[in-house]
Amino acid sequence: MESLPEAVLIRILASIPAVELVLVCRLVCCQWKNLVDGAALWILKCQQEGLTRAESDAENWQNFYFLSKKRKNLIKNPCGEEDLEHWGEVENGGDGWKIEELPGDFGKEFPSEEVHKYFVTSYEWCRKAQVIDLRAEGYWEELMDTTQPKIMVRDWYAGRSDAGCLYELCVKLLSENEDVLAEYKSETVTIPQDNDASWTEISHTFSDYGPGVRFVRFEHGGQDTLFWKGWYGVRVTNSSVTVEP
Repeated sequence: MESLPEAVLIRILASIPAVELVLVCRLVCCQWKNLVDGAALWILKCQQEGLTRAESDAENWQNFYFLSKKRKNLIKNPCGEEDLEHWGEVENGGDGWKIEELPGDFGKEFPSEEVHKYFVTSYEWCRKAQVIDLRAEGYWEELMDTTQPKIMVRDWYAGRSDAGCLYELCVKLLSENEDVLAEYKSETVTIPQDNDASWTEISHTFSDYGPGVRFVRFEHGGQDTLFWKGWYGVRVTNSSVTVEP
């Protein structure tokens, strides 16, 4: 192995699973450590697996590889397919939350055919939240403190065309002790009666938020503005939180 050209050795190492490269191969010798810590090996692994990034954004290819492989929606049950499973701190104002099939009465189909259901609120404020444990999802402390990858938050909301409603989104980045390190809070969105029932996406990106982030708390909710008994309030679905490469 010592006589192999470095380029050949990089190709051999690139065939090894990434976790083993970091936890095992990196400890073999100084040469292997330098290769595992260097960019060339991870650029090759990204090329082999079709992971691309802008050439001007080539600061840490190892982190880019791991973040790309881990990239997924960290919100569980974002569209109500499992009723209210995984949603906590549920506030059931009026007649409480309900799950309905798209498009629903006086509603419109969602822009994506993959979404089939939504949550709908009632005549008093309904709220629900999820707290995401970033370490449990595989985002280690050094990564969050040093690289501080962007955290992208998205949500979709709509009214029904025969009723007005209100909508709010609040997302917090929390420390180990659940201190608030960064926060995004939308305005209270007012959808008038006789609206077109179209779905609207709201999004926010956290960046340069400083060290110490361990949890993401996502909360949204709303109500109708006519105080009609039943479920005439804002509809929400396809919520997402992603850690971006």
